[in-house]
Amino acid sequence: MRNIKDETNLNQKKVLLRLDLNVPLNNGKITDTTRIDKILPTINFLLKSNTKVIILSHVGRPKGKVVNELSLKPICESLKNKLNQDIRLISKNIKKIKSTDLFDANNEKIVILENLRFYEEEEKNDNVFARHLASLADIYVNDAFSCSHRAHASIFEITKFIPSYAGLQLNLEIDALSKITSEIKKPITCIIGGSKISTKINVIKNLIPKFDNIIIVGGMANNVLKFKGHNIGKSIQEDNCDKIIEEIFSLSIKKNCKIIYPEDVTVGKDLNGSAQIKELNDVSENELILDIGPKSIKNINNIIEESNTILWNGPAGYFENPSFAKGSLEIMKKIVEKNKANTIYSVAGGGDTVALLNSVGAVNNFDFVSTAGGAFLEYLEGKELPGIKALN
Repeated sequence: MRNIKDETNLNQKKVLLRLDLNVPLNNGKITDTTRIDKILPTINFLLKSNTKVIILSHVGRPKGKVVNELSLKPICESLKNKLNQDIRLISKNIKKIKSTDLFDANNEKIVILENLRFYEEEEKNDNVFARHLASLADIYVNDAFSCSHRAHASIFEITKFIPSYAGLQLNLEIDALSKITSEIKKPITCIIGGSKISTKINVIKNLIPKFDNIIIVGGMANNVLKFKGHNIGKSIQEDNCDKIIEEIFSLSIKKNCKIIYPEDVTVGKDLNGSAQIKELNDVSENELILDIGPKSIKNINNIIEESNTILWNGPAGYFENPSFAKGSLEIMKKIVEKNKANTIYSVAGGGDTVALLNSVGAVNNFDFVSTAGGAFLEYLEGKELPGIKALN
């Protein structure tokens, strides 16, 4: 991929910058600015290179219709404050905009076009729409790794009509994921959670041949415990998973990868209840498994201690209730401790994991934290992402 930093002639160029500014909004207020914060270095680099920046992004799923609640206006305001720049949101129909309409004054450096998903052509990867977007600028930069698993007009088709480059954040994502899938420093461990094992099966199968340990936690672990003959009470579980779990264990034996799952658990009567530690065989019918227990924490932390590389995707329990956050927090503390001692390369990803790290201000204590959801997982599955393929 060509990196925008490698382009020597950026002076006075108009740059179409595709970002993922799909931040959570509550009554027009941004509740988490992580995605905005991560792309500031790319914008600052382009400003220092004396370019004019046209930001493309989306928020939510308006399905090709104008939805006022999904306007990029609050994002525009946030960027203005963070960059200390005048930034104009252009609400005019994108299909009617010409390149000459974009910058009103010579000193105007950044404009944002309104939500791309207000146009059905975006998600349809429409050739004409992509060609029109390309006509607005001299070069295109994709700094939206988290959208790069989508073959959309502003991600894929646009690269056919304009010189195209990877942005700084996209490069960081690819570098981090390469280090845990290709340029591995062993021993390497993956801690993987989530409620459904079926959504992560291809990730697990792709990682087993490369990893030394796969630690299964969260709701997914309940399926493993049930498969192993333990009672899981009324805990969250997924139906018809025995074949999937059998496959995981069978492949792990062939590829010499250890599968680790909880040895003890923390239960509650409901999500808001208090915590009680239980041995695996002591879980009652009316109890929910909501976290791992102390023996499991100790075992996992011992494995982290012995690891040189770690990938974390999914908390160990229902961390939203502090009574069931201990497993996730202890895992996090151990990784941070190793990170500070410079004895591990750590990558975390997935919405819940990022939310957990944000809640305790630990995002900067990992080597890399990915805000990408689907793209992160598809990359780990070994799939070719359309946005990356287009840049190559």
